[in-house]
Amino acid sequence: MQTRLADIAQQAQVSTATVSRVLNGRPGVSGSTRQSVLAALDVLGYERPASLTTKSVGLVGLVVPELTNPVFPAFVDAIEQHLTEERFTPVLCTQSPGGTSEDRYVEVLLDHAVNGIVFVSGLHADKQANLGRYQRLRNSGVPIVLVNGYNDEIDAPFVSTDDTAAIDASVDHLVALGHRRIGLAIGPDRFVPTRRKVAAFSAALARHGLDDGELHVSSSLYTAEGGQAAATDLLDSRHTAIICGSDLMALGAIRAARSNGLRVPEDVSVLGYDDSPLVAFADPPLTTIRQPVDAVCRAAVDALLAEMRGEKPSRVEQLFVPELVVRGSTARAPGV
Repeated sequence: MQTRLADIAQQAQVSTATVSRVLNGRPGVSGSTRQSVLAALDVLGYERPASLTTKSVGLVGLVVPELTNPVFPAFVDAIEQHLTEERFTPVLCTQSPGGTSEDRYVEVLLDHAVNGIVFVSGLHADKQANLGRYQRLRNSGVPIVLVNGYNDEIDAPFVSTDDTAAIDASVDHLVALGHRRIGLAIGPDRFVPTRRKVAAFSAALARHGLDDGELHVSSSLYTAEGGQAAATDLLDSRHTAIICGSDLMALGAIRAARSNGLRVPEDVSVLGYDDSPLVAFADPPLTTIRQPVDAVCRAAVDALLAEMRGEKPSRVEQLFVPELVVRGSTARAPGV
């Protein structure tokens, strides 16, 4: 047993005493630590004690637009963990081009009598989408919570990363490095986070006296290919720094710079958004805005639980401030 405890403790990165408390169902262990120990049991192939097997109290739908962008699996992992801690079983619904639609997933979830649904960057964030679908869902009595993409026409709790704070931190960082020609590579205009970032970017340029009347925004898709295309436009107009709407776009921007014979960060600085897994190991390591994923997901699950209890959480959007993570893709402006 001592060897097993030591193995589990090493895998979970906790003490053997903590492992013992978890296995014996004793108090004094946080939910996240308890989950780490149980995960270590699974990884090492040990069977969980019967006393630790808890029955699910219900199903919760989790609807995300895709899993190809690494930030969405991060949201999924965090929400699933918090739901599991509350003894709910998450039902993941992820979309792909030409695949199952959000509306169809909702029909399936309702057929399975879910206790609630969390939408991450769903159609609620698309200004061209018909929002009646959410009102009909609310009328059916199913509690919902929406993450990123606030719309005051939807009667539901909203939890979001503060897009304005993200852009302010990005522009301030680049201005401090001496950049005067700063561009924004962003996704389609119909999405709420896009519009918020563009508005914040224009305001930040004006605040620093950099609003010269020229176009400093290039819109494309939230993909590496989209980032490459948008960055190419900005490089052609002599921008020395590019803020991107996602880490994938930032990787595409770095590719665009190199295709134009430019070095990152010596000739052009590139700044991403999300702090997706592995971008710290890119070449160069990516300076980016880290979304507070765990805090956002905890708040979303808490709001959903409150809705399930028959309470009515505030409809004022909960905004969480992101963090600027400085790595190797930004540097002093050329000639400064």
